[in-house]
Amino acid sequence: MSQAILTKKDFVSNQEVRWCPGCGDYSILASIQTVMPEIGVPKEKIVFVSGIGCSSRFPHYMATYGFHTIHGRAPAFATGLKLANPELSVWVVTGDGDGLSIGANHLVQSIRRNIGLKILLFNNRIYGLTKGQYSPTSAIGTKAKSTPYGSLDRAFNAVSVALGTQATFVARTIDTDPKHMQETFKRAAAHEGTAFVEILQNCVIFNDKVHSSITAVENRDQNQLRLIHGQPLLFGKDKKQGVRLNPNTFSLEVVELGVNGITEKDILIHDEKVVNPSLHFLIGELAEPAALGVIRDVNDSAYEKDVHDQINSVQELKGKGDLQKLICSGETWTISG
Repeated sequence: MSQAILTKKDFVSNQEVRWCPGCGDYSILASIQTVMPEIGVPKEKIVFVSGIGCSSRFPHYMATYGFHTIHGRAPAFATGLKLANPELSVWVVTGDGDGLSIGANHLVQSIRRNIGLKILLFNNRIYGLTKGQYSPTSAIGTKAKSTPYGSLDRAFNAVSVALGTQATFVARTIDTDPKHMQETFKRAAAHEGTAFVEILQNCVIFNDKVHSSITAVENRDQNQLRLIHGQPLLFGKDKKQGVRLNPNTFSLEVVELGVNGITEKDILIHDEKVVNPSLHFLIGELAEPAALGVIRDVNDSAYEKDVHDQINSVQELKGKGDLQKLICSGETWTISG
């Protein structure tokens, strides 16, 4: 029996979507709902897991299985799901506060294991649901309700955090470009192992236009570096600017073609497949232009496969275990009268 062809409408729940008017989350939700019919996974095998925050309302709006869990713990819940049933397509939705503050340990451990989760981190550089406190990605000097004189904390770079935990897939996209988001989400869905996607997202109430230097129409040509595997890192309206590697300082430099003898041969070629992540770190740290697209996509064994392979090999060697015998074996004792 052939499987019914799904559309975006099949992934729209009957719940009223309740975010602030103009919130970037609407665009992200619509893009995910558009992509879901195209990833080749039956609807009943898709699960969305979230923690706490504005972004974490996401599972309510998806007509799939979903869990709205506790603050920062979505990766832990999702890990259990994926291990219990590796056939599930498990998506984690988190924010910069939920994922990189109270949930930072859970996030980095899940990425480190390379378990097959698709992690979407909405980054608006502020706490939205709790009404405007600075977050782990807020820039130094951010004036918020909890830092009225300006934050003194150094900000996390979400991409660098993921790369530092040995992520096999790291990408960045923006809420103002649905087409780019959809392409990025498809790539993440196809990856075996952890796929980490940072989404630069706008909070119209507490941190409006925080990404405008990158996303605004008047800035996007100059300040967006669109990554294409195997292509030179060129940007600008006429692609006359580029990024090259300075071999003396091992740093990236923005240069202009035709100036001081600079040609396209001097421009760094993007290689998302290189195993050593050093260049991926440098690309992810670029501020203006900011790198958008797949930064890293390498192959490695997925954790859930390794776990089940180990279980199967032990069962072949020793047979299936007896839980009651296990509980009553080893260091046990009896307390009498």
